[in-house]
Amino acid sequence: MNIFITGGAGFIGCNLAAHHLSLGRTVTVYDNLSRPRTKHNLDWLMERADGRLRFVHGDVRDHEHLRKAMEHARPDLVAHLAAQVAVTTSLRDPREDFEINALGTFNTLEAVRAQERPPALIFASTNKVYGGMEDVPVVQEADRYRYRDLPNGVSEAQPLDFHSPYGCSKGAGDQYVRDYARIYGLRTVVFRQSTIYGTRQFGVEDQGWLAHFIIAIVKGRPLSIYGDGRQVRDMLNVRDLIAAYDAAWERMAAVSGQVFNVGGGADNTISIWRECGPLLETLAGRKIPVTYGDWRPGDQPVFVSDNSKANALLGWKPQVDLQTGIRSLWDWVSGNAALFD
Repeated sequence: MNIFITGGAGFIGCNLAAHHLSLGRTVTVYDNLSRPRTKHNLDWLMERADGRLRFVHGDVRDHEHLRKAMEHARPDLVAHLAAQVAVTTSLRDPREDFEINALGTFNTLEAVRAQERPPALIFASTNKVYGGMEDVPVVQEADRYRYRDLPNGVSEAQPLDFHSPYGCSKGAGDQYVRDYARIYGLRTVVFRQSTIYGTRQFGVEDQGWLAHFIIAIVKGRPLSIYGDGRQVRDMLNVRDLIAAYDAAWERMAAVSGQVFNVGGGADNTISIWRECGPLLETLAGRKIPVTYGDWRPGDQPVFVSDNSKANALLGWKPQVDLQTGIRSLWDWVSGNAALFD
């Protein structure tokens, strides 16, 4: 089996590549290494590749280069993970955001379609395609927000509302991937992902908030909270996300063209500081000072994914509980502190 991963040196990509390498598969990582420290992830992959990893330095904005790289790899599966990943960055440079996320996804689809034997395609979309969900009633509690009427979270029936350039660019890609299954018969699945976390995540202030918090605490750096810290996220460990990808690939004949919300679900929720802060302070053994800033555009007071569809059609549900996952990430950051200098 041959696997082709755009953005394969990123957080999710390198974990996915390592997973397939561990199963004896051949992996092509296609990445421009533009994100800080992705070279660390690539080096880590090379150490365990046993000759079955091929790295192609490339950009998804370059359609012809991408098509040729895919043609050479002859993949059975393409995981399209390459993306501009931060709302804040999209606000500063919406053109680049569009070119990477919307055009890059279109280029990937066209590269897949051009292959003699088009591979299956899994696309990493985002819950940001639902926008701020201002029409969904939210209740404020002491340390968190919660949905008034959605005890199981947000399903795929929630109307799309592309709020922010990032939401627009990822949403455009989301819909292109879905439609290429209907129009061209490509085998595609879209995952609208909630907050993904885990080891080898070099989180920064704009993206990967849990890893960013842990890195800042371990390195003794200042920490800012945007909003009031009651915002709730359902947390999905990267190992569980990879299991969802595997489940979709195994069932591709039955689920091609489908869109799935995947997140930690109602059992793995936490507010970003009012609840997460004390947990991290316990791990650190000290009080953590923070400053507060304004809410960010399009920030959802709550996002909890209703995983019912993925459970029904993929036989999938999260297995890594939040306490275990946070401790694992804390231990990895603490044990690799030099990587964050």
